[in-house]
Amino acid sequence: MKVGQAVKMAIASIRSNKMRSFLTMLGIIIGVLSVVLLVSLVQGATGSITSELDSLGGNQLTVTITDPSSKLTLSDVNSLEDKDEIGKVAAYNSGNGTVKAGGNKEEVSISGITENYSDFSELNLLNGRGILNIDNEYRLNVCVIGNSVAVNLFGNTDVIGSQIRLEGKDYLIVGVLEEQGESMMGSTDSTVYIPFTNAQRLLYSTGVTSFYVSSSSAETLELAEDTMDSFLLERTGDSDSFSVINMATIQDTINAVLSTMSLLLAGIAGISLVVGGIGIMNIMLVSVTERTKEIGVRKAIGAQKRDIVTQFIIESVTLSLMGGIIGMLLSMGILGLLTAILADYTFTVSISVAALALGFSMMVGLIFGIYPANKAAKLKPIDALRYS
Repeated sequence: MKVGQAVKMAIASIRSNKMRSFLTMLGIIIGVLSVVLLVSLVQGATGSITSELDSLGGNQLTVTITDPSSKLTLSDVNSLEDKDEIGKVAAYNSGNGTVKAGGNKEEVSISGITENYSDFSELNLLNGRGILNIDNEYRLNVCVIGNSVAVNLFGNTDVIGSQIRLEGKDYLIVGVLEEQGESMMGSTDSTVYIPFTNAQRLLYSTGVTSFYVSSSSAETLELAEDTMDSFLLERTGDSDSFSVINMATIQDTINAVLSTMSLLLAGIAGISLVVGGIGIMNIMLVSVTERTKEIGVRKAIGAQKRDIVTQFIIESVTLSLMGGIIGMLLSMGILGLLTAILADYTFTVSISVAALALGFSMMVGLIFGIYPANKAAKLKPIDALRYS
């Protein structure tokens, strides 16, 4: 029997029992839908997290002094840039306070930063300039404010040259940030950035307890980390007094965890495909029983065993593949809806996931169709023709 003819007969058989065929495909539909949705959701979340971490830089180190008695000076930190394996350094500190302007006031986050801080965090300027080294050197009362701070205090973002009163001191606005919205790393919209040296006085902090370090290149990241460990150990005298976090290591760990989670979820969802395969086998066995006389007639006029096997296996695979395609289309629709609702995430069906899901659904149809097909092929023509 030709494959094309077998496919036509399989489709005709499926169409002759539409409701039964749909209920049979339902297990495959749900299985493919589950696999594609779960894996695509994890991949979408992974992509979002990875992009957030990439924005921080893969060659970045975050240093924190954990012992209050072991504090570095800003000069100590800036001296690190003289080392060949070190790229840039940016000190920062943070706190909370109240800002006032034009009769309005707002509770904000206060961040003291040095000039290089914008190379480590997403500070995208809408207007004006950022905090410069000269601002820190002369302790100038200047600030860069978040988008929502400008809107809430002044009603607009065209506020360069205006003044705000921050914790009792006047600051000149030299920059306004673009609206960022919420993200995994927090938001800049309700933050006021001032020179690091000013923040030390304003927040009653001495020394440097937190700063970022970048390596001169991706290849020198490990060397830069070793240099930081040696530098901090020399300054503090205790390896427990500080921590150095490698962002590349964190990114690799997160990706490994999410990849493992994706495989586990796909395996769990794949169970429903197996259940759907059992349903297909049951229906195919019923179909063999119902078409016993047809099988007898075909064998009586010369059909070979392989012709009967081919017919029923193709019918089983066709049934399973149709269910897989329906499940795929439904999952694409749901993922498109989620992408429209969750603006910060993009969920798509990758070619590899689609191929895996459809391939597995076809394999399920093939495996669970073998037994009914063999049972049909083993029927003796005389017994089949006598069946009633």
